[in-house]
Amino acid sequence: SLGVCSLFHPEAGNLWGVFDLHTHSSCSLSLSDIEISQSCIPKPIDQVAKEVGLFPDEVELYGQTKAKIQLSVLKRLQNQPDGKYVVVTGITPTPLGEGKSTTTVGLVQALGAHLRQNVFACVRQPSQGPTFGIKGGAAGGGYCQVVPMEEFNLHLTGDIHAITAANNLVAAAIDARIFHELTQSDQALYNRLVPSVNGVRKFSDIQIRRLQKLGINKTDPMALTKEEVNAFVRLDIDPGTITWQRVLDTNDRFLRKITIGQSAQFDITVSSEIMAVLALADGLDDMKKRFGRMVVASSKKGIPVTADDLGVTGALAVLMKDAVKPNLMQTLEGTPVFVHAGPFANIAHGNSSVLADKIALKLVGKDGFVVTEAGFGADIGMEKFFNIKCRYSGLRPHVVVLVATVRALKMHGGGPAVTAGVPLPKEYTEENLQLVAKGCSNLTKQIQNARMFGVPVVVAVNAFKTDTKAELALVVQHAKEAGAFDAVECTHWAEGGKGALALARAVQRASQAPSNFKFLYNVELPVVDKIRLIAQQVYGARDIELLPEAQEKVALYTKQGFGNLPICMAKTHLSLSHDPEQKGAPTGFVLPIRDIRASVGAGFLYPLVGTMSTMPGLPTRPCFYDIDLDPVSGAVNGLF
Repeated sequence: SLGVCSLFHPEAGNLWGVFDLHTHSSCSLSLSDIEISQSCIPKPIDQVAKEVGLFPDEVELYGQTKAKIQLSVLKRLQNQPDGKYVVVTGITPTPLGEGKSTTTVGLVQALGAHLRQNVFACVRQPSQGPTFGIKGGAAGGGYCQVVPMEEFNLHLTGDIHAITAANNLVAAAIDARIFHELTQSDQALYNRLVPSVNGVRKFSDIQIRRLQKLGINKTDPMALTKEEVNAFVRLDIDPGTITWQRVLDTNDRFLRKITIGQSAQFDITVSSEIMAVLALADGLDDMKKRFGRMVVASSKKGIPVTADDLGVTGALAVLMKDAVKPNLMQTLEGTPVFVHAGPFANIAHGNSSVLADKIALKLVGKDGFVVTEAGFGADIGMEKFFNIKCRYSGLRPHVVVLVATVRALKMHGGGPAVTAGVPLPKEYTEENLQLVAKGCSNLTKQIQNARMFGVPVVVAVNAFKTDTKAELALVVQHAKEAGAFDAVECTHWAEGGKGALALARAVQRASQAPSNFKFLYNVELPVVDKIRLIAQQVYGARDIELLPEAQEKVALYTKQGFGNLPICMAKTHLSLSHDPEQKGAPTGFVLPIRDIRASVGAGFLYPLVGTMSTMPGLPTRPCFYDIDLDPVSGAVNGLF
């Protein structure tokens, strides 16, 4: 039962149409997520684009349900005031997740389809690794989904494939350069790098930049001395310092330690620095410059070797020229969604793109709302959203929505282990106020973490069918006592936007409250001091301990000029500490830093904390067992 309602968009002067799924709560327990998604007939995406104020020449259609948006819209709307900026995060989760994506979608459906506010959701594109592995998709769930969810969860518009191609081009360029430098003289290298065409040699733009980096202020290829030719052609890469891996967007554990040339192993695509660059760039030119700054290795003299030194920057920009444009989709209730970028939340910052947020904030206008999601718990995704994403974007958030569940709080209160694919122990399906109350220590700490940045916090208690009224009321009460601006029970999974109305109204009120946003640290502080501030203030650690390899990297990166970059902690998401078994809000621990790595193009250093596990391989029964294609209709069947 679909009904249509409309909103007037003040800047564009047109109708911002939305759907309202009137009867969905009556069947909320009988349909799978994909069945719910496919029961909805989405609006044509060009209609969605028109409703939100986009012009036809700013929209590139990819079929009927998705489109890419030209970055030129930012210039057209540069004088348009931004809307309210809301970030959705969560308490430290169970391995099952606590519903941040579902809450993000539910909130925008409530604000848009029910409260008639101009609103946009901005979310990450999921990797095929988790989608086909054990986690499944990331389109939300129940009656709060981005649709069509099979399009969202799979290829979308090919951005991740573009990142795979670009990343592996860099890896191939590294190995090829080492090979050619080992097998050719300086003059032979020079003749091939700067060939004579019709008797004329000419440096390319990227070669001019390399000469300038070397302090050689010459533009005539015939004017270089032998010493200058040697410096120009020899990157002299130390194979032991190569940090660039090949990538594939699949959970394939057997590729992790395979040695291919000088690039030691395979990673999953979304862990590539190119993905992090895409997410943090504020335009095509900025993305290209960040590509050029990416450090792939060091020379035998300890000098950083960049993508620009390899001469590959322009090619990367060409491969990524379409991926830089945000993807437009919609929710089940017809509210608009930007799906763009999907960096990991451990070795990267775990947030969707700056560009999507900036465009959305202009489109909604000063009274509208943009809701984005930060990966993992508030100690990881939210902290990086503030200290990295907001630092580079210049945007300032108005409200934090902190998602909590009774299930996760019981775990933090001492409940049995929660394991994916295993039925929950009875402690999680029967009322236990004592466990909930004890576990609220984690909720308190994460509220404090959000308030530390000067932003009002609204707690969304994501209700499950096994939760009792007393348990939910206890969480709401505790959240308010712990300093939340408000705390509300949410039933959006079963009821769609209607089930998040109380949350939406609380967010509206909170957005009018003072927001005195501030960063946790000054980037000019020494690397160790920045790490210590995060460990002590956000995690609750007593101190940090840098192992020898980490100490060496601090000295190296400081010497190379990278010491003033923000910090992106790569830590387990299952505990505030480095130990996933430590639940609640542990204190007094010493946080071990075993190594530090650099994503110079993206713009951060990432310390490796403890013995954090890597992305798992495919489980015994992967999600793809349930996925199939109807040969007659072409419809995707199964679960994501």
